[in-house]
Amino acid sequence: MYSHIKQEAFEANMQLPKLGLVLFTFGNVSAADRSLGLFAIKPSGVPYEELTPDKMVIVDFDGKTVEGNLRPSSDTQTHAMLYKHWEKIGGIVHTHSTYATSWAQSQRDIPIFGTTHADHNTVDIPCAPPMSDEMIKGNYEYETGFQIMNCFAEKQLDYKEVEMVLVGNHAPFTWGKDAAKAVYNSAVLESVAQMAYLTELINPQAPRLKDALIKKHYERKHGPDSYYGQ
Repeated sequence: MYSHIKQEAFEANMQLPKLGLVLFTFGNVSAADRSLGLFAIKPSGVPYEELTPDKMVIVDFDGKTVEGNLRPSSDTQTHAMLYKHWEKIGGIVHTHSTYATSWAQSQRDIPIFGTTHADHNTVDIPCAPPMSDEMIKGNYEYETGFQIMNCFAEKQLDYKEVEMVLVGNHAPFTWGKDAAKAVYNSAVLESVAQMAYLTELINPQAPRLKDALIKKHYERKHGPDSYYGQ
C-alpha cells in the first residue's frame, strides 16, 4: 500500500551520499502522499549502504509511526510539522552539508551574489535564528518546524518560491513538489553556499547581484514567458 512512497524516499535518500551532501548518517529525506496524509522517511541512524525501500518508515502528519519496525529519523517531527502546515510540499531533505551548514553556524543569510543563485531564488537564502531556550527544552524537533515557519512569516517569504532554509547553528532543510526536487534543491543550496563563501573570501566587499539580473535570470526559468529548457 505504501510501496510507492517507500521507493521514492529510498531513491532520494540514496542520492545524498552520491551528491556529497552527507557524511555517515548525517541526513534524511522523506516523501509524502498527501492523499493518504502520510510520508515515508529514512530510519534513524541506519547507514546508507544498509538501506532498502522496505526499511523506510511510514509516518502521519502528526509525526506518529503508522508502519515500520525501525525508529524513524530523529528529525521526523520537523518533517511532519512542515507537511502539516505547508500543503504544497511533497518531499523534504535535511542534511549537514559542509558549506550550507557553515552559513547556518554563522547565523547568516546567504547573500544573492550571482546568477546561479538567481536562477533559483530572487532573495537571500534565509537563516532562521537559533531557537529560544524554552523551545530547545521542549519538543526540539517539533519546535524546529515552527522555527522554520516563523522565519518565513517574519521575512514574508513564500515557501512555494523559496524552497530552502538554514536553521541557525544547526543545518539546512530543503523541500519541493516531490522528494527528487527536494534533493535537487539541497544540492543547489550547497553549491550556492560554497560559491557565496568563495565570493566573500575573494572580495569581502562583493556587491549583491543587481535587481535587473535577478529578475532576468529567475524569470527566464520560472516566469510566465520562461524560455529555459525544452
